[in-house]
Amino acid sequence: MHTPTRRTLLSASILAAGSGLLGACSGSGTPSKAGPHPGTERGSGSAPGSGDADGGRRPFVPKGPKGYVNPSDPEVLAAERERGTGPVRTFRLTAAETTFDLGGRSVRTWAYSNAVPGGVIRVTRGDILDLTLANRLPVATTLHSHGVRLRCDMDGVPGLTQKGIKPGDEFRYRFAVAYPGTYLLHSHEGMQLDRGLYAPLIVDDPEEPLSYDKEWVVVLDDWVDGVDGSTPDGVLAQLHKGKRSPMSMDMEETGGGGEQEGSAASHASAGRSAPYHPSAGGPSRLLRHSHSRLLDGMGGNVDFPYYLINGHLPRSAQVFRAKPGDRVRLRLINAGADTAFRVALGGHRMTVTHTDGYPVEPQDTDALLIGMAERYDVVVTVKDGMFPLVALAEGKGSKARALAVLRTDQGKGLPTASVHPDELDGRILPARSLRPQESVAFRDGEPDRHIRIRLTGSMKNYDWAFDHRPYTTEHRHPIRQDERVRLTLINATDMWHPLHLHGHTFALTGINDVGTRKDTAIVLPHRKLVADFYADNPGLWMLHCHNQYHSESGMMTILGYRK
Repeated sequence: MHTPTRRTLLSASILAAGSGLLGACSGSGTPSKAGPHPGTERGSGSAPGSGDADGGRRPFVPKGPKGYVNPSDPEVLAAERERGTGPVRTFRLTAAETTFDLGGRSVRTWAYSNAVPGGVIRVTRGDILDLTLANRLPVATTLHSHGVRLRCDMDGVPGLTQKGIKPGDEFRYRFAVAYPGTYLLHSHEGMQLDRGLYAPLIVDDPEEPLSYDKEWVVVLDDWVDGVDGSTPDGVLAQLHKGKRSPMSMDMEETGGGGEQEGSAASHASAGRSAPYHPSAGGPSRLLRHSHSRLLDGMGGNVDFPYYLINGHLPRSAQVFRAKPGDRVRLRLINAGADTAFRVALGGHRMTVTHTDGYPVEPQDTDALLIGMAERYDVVVTVKDGMFPLVALAEGKGSKARALAVLRTDQGKGLPTASVHPDELDGRILPARSLRPQESVAFRDGEPDRHIRIRLTGSMKNYDWAFDHRPYTTEHRHPIRQDERVRLTLINATDMWHPLHLHGHTFALTGINDVGTRKDTAIVLPHRKLVADFYADNPGLWMLHCHNQYHSESGMMTILGYRK
């Protein structure tokens, strides 16, 4: 069985046009050399580390009731030590305002080291990731390693696991990476993710069982920032029709901007750079008419002007080259804020091998529906010719799509932006139909604790919440170490929601079995999602909708380990 070499893996990731990624991130050893996708070299250091280093910082203690395990408590450090030690891989990212070319359209936005998406951060299972984030933005920021089971005080949630990183300051994220997979780094401050503050995180398996020749990292996004005066914060203001959400009112009362430890204010709309006003943010971006059969209702809330693959508009689509017969692994990542993408590769069926980093029993499909922050790994055997990779913005109209190209010839032409491969209308494999590989499947068993949460809110009032209670760090759902917890999430709204649990993976459960492992999953309108997880990572962990406009309106809560 062929296992890809490091050279093969590096040469097949995001292919950045120009030099935008050159400074995206760099190792602590020899400076990165220019190549197919600069900015992805990892550090050359090999000194072992436990991940307990905190740079001399005072442990952060959020506001809230006593009797819970705080982010840097001994229980957290003990769990981190159990993840083991390994080579230290050092990276550096700079969050700053920049001008970025989407391919014929320049926008002023925020990004990691002047690249959208940021350069691939690549490590190996067992490594210690040591990543310094320098903040050169006008407001506070943080970095969240989405999907990674890591120590709590490195989770990047402002006001809960750390203070927001002030303008001009730096923060060192250091933790053991214990499981391979496809993950996503992004800001967890306000609406910053919907600017350009995200980057792929790939954790290689030194004993990779999957056989393939090349790899293509594919990052999907919906884009509004810097287009005709729009910003994500201005769009959020439009959705609230000039009314302030409870979270943003809390921010104004406390001073906001990430300064108040433990308040909802330190999270809500911390990315805002302009006053909260109904006319802020350029032309109206409200999605007036949308419907999706797959999503059983509206496709979303926001009418984005652009949809991107790896930072490219369809008219300047990225081209990935391979040879006929190559087995190519596609790592599909949805970094969007309000869009589920229906993804298909023209002329090919895709074999699903992983979802949210965890292996599944391989199944073939024509297309996939990928909610915000979900990740799917698929393998295709390349045919001869030119083939469009299309990401249709589900429920947002036939013209709402992103495009990339896979080709084996030397041609230079691109498909039209309206290309619609038959596979988009073929079989779509839902996550609930996937089965985990035996190595990662949960054993049968009854839960020790049941937690039932209702998803509430409406488009009319834009008052998204859990159990009608807007987010606050002082409200927590208690759990205890080593429990098997069953989450029942009941969607009482007319909207679909992609729900994400920090610091853990859960297993989707059916009537008779426990299904695939995930950390983010869609719950449809007036349906419920039932998921089991093991409480084996102590701390305070956020559960939230990964529609950024919903979460920043209040649809977030906390699961907290009791002492």
